[in-house]
Amino acid sequence: MSSTTTTPTWRRTVVLALIMGAQLMMVLDTSIVTTALPHLVAELGFSPTSLSWVQNAYVLAFGGLLLLGARIGDLAGRRRVFVVAVAVFALASLLAGLSFNVPTLLAARILQGAASAFAIPSTLALLVGAYPEPEQRSRAIAIYSAVIGAGASVGIIVGGLFTDLLSWRWGLLINVPIGLVVVILSPYFLTETARRRGGFDLLGALTITLGMTALVWGLIESSELGWGSPFVLGLLGLAAALVVAFVFVERRSAEPIVPLGLFADATRSGAYLARILIVGAMFSTFYFLSQYLQDVLHFSALLAGLSFIPLTGMFFATVYVVRPLVKWMGQERLLLVSLILALVGMAWLSTIGASTAFLPWVLLPLLVLGVGQGIAIILLTQLGMAGVPAEQAGAGSGLVNTAHQLGGSVGLAILAGVFIAVGGDRAGVAAQVAGYQSVFHVAAGFYALAVLVSVVMLVAARRTRATAPATAPAPAIAE
Repeated sequence: MSSTTTTPTWRRTVVLALIMGAQLMMVLDTSIVTTALPHLVAELGFSPTSLSWVQNAYVLAFGGLLLLGARIGDLAGRRRVFVVAVAVFALASLLAGLSFNVPTLLAARILQGAASAFAIPSTLALLVGAYPEPEQRSRAIAIYSAVIGAGASVGIIVGGLFTDLLSWRWGLLINVPIGLVVVILSPYFLTETARRRGGFDLLGALTITLGMTALVWGLIESSELGWGSPFVLGLLGLAAALVVAFVFVERRSAEPIVPLGLFADATRSGAYLARILIVGAMFSTFYFLSQYLQDVLHFSALLAGLSFIPLTGMFFATVYVVRPLVKWMGQERLLLVSLILALVGMAWLSTIGASTAFLPWVLLPLLVLGVGQGIAIILLTQLGMAGVPAEQAGAGSGLVNTAHQLGGSVGLAILAGVFIAVGGDRAGVAAQVAGYQSVFHVAAGFYALAVLVSVVMLVAARRTRATAPATAPAPAIAE
């Protein structure tokens, strides 16, 4: 057993705070600029076309490099990679906050995304190593999952506060002192993982990095150019070819970037797929609901941001109920119930209109959605890491985060296309409301698909338990 079993509680609390601070800082940066976009047009001269790349540049670098970042952490030491990446992220945030033109801000956002891709896969692996006992680890992963799930909504809240009260620049500059604290304290509190000997699968790294980049880029461009665009189809075709090539490379590699055995377990693979679906629905909800509140209900950027506090509160509140509910219902059954609850909340939200009162007809579905989504994200993180060997913890964490990031990109691309297809981008409140309703209807469809996936996971788990030897030990991840 790891020596961390004798680690004082206060020290583990510091470890958790360091990892959660870095995780939240990087996750919320995907959405922190959402409420500031109109100000960027006025101050830096962004065009409507280039404006979307303030967010897309971050997402593209983040999504494209995640699996590579996970592998580098496994080889070079996760704490070492984590600290260096957080330092780079803090520097990139400083450059972004001080940007004086479009190219400077976009370059800084790319650097932020790349740094996140190297830091975030190490966070979950470091957390698992610090909490070897199953019960404590379950609580730590629950908190970790709540931070991931709430990151986008926290970003909108923080972005709205800074944009209205100070400046959009502070939404980026706030990362600098947080990053410095993490960089200074991490060497004293985080335990370094052993550097693993072995070669580096360069061909695998190239194919998956280029493949993920092409996929995310194609999804981003589809919302602007349409799914029938030759450029979009070319990018998606290239992504598919590179992913197929990656699988062939990994099957022959002695030191794969992603051990394909991680997909052999039906429950774990289902957790990745369900995560893509529900994150796609939720991330798009943040994006479109913030616009609905401002464009239709005429909320300020600050008030729109504050409107997400109840939803964010539900994410964190679920941390305290998941463990007793799992003991009562079991993970797979609770996952099914939570996804049905999220489906109800999203379907309810799709009934919004031009004169809908925020209280209660937006607030109540958000609370229901927050409970369902919060529980589901926690369970999918636990199930996505269940049974992953210690030496593959970085790769497992990378897959969990890749599914999360891919879900956001896929969901936003599809739902942005839906919004445009029904005329939601046209002038007039009626057209906009029709667009938002259609978006939330399709997002509810994402949850319905996730419910079906969870049913398959439940059946697979029952069959596994029925055929497993009675004395078989429970799978665990420990350093």
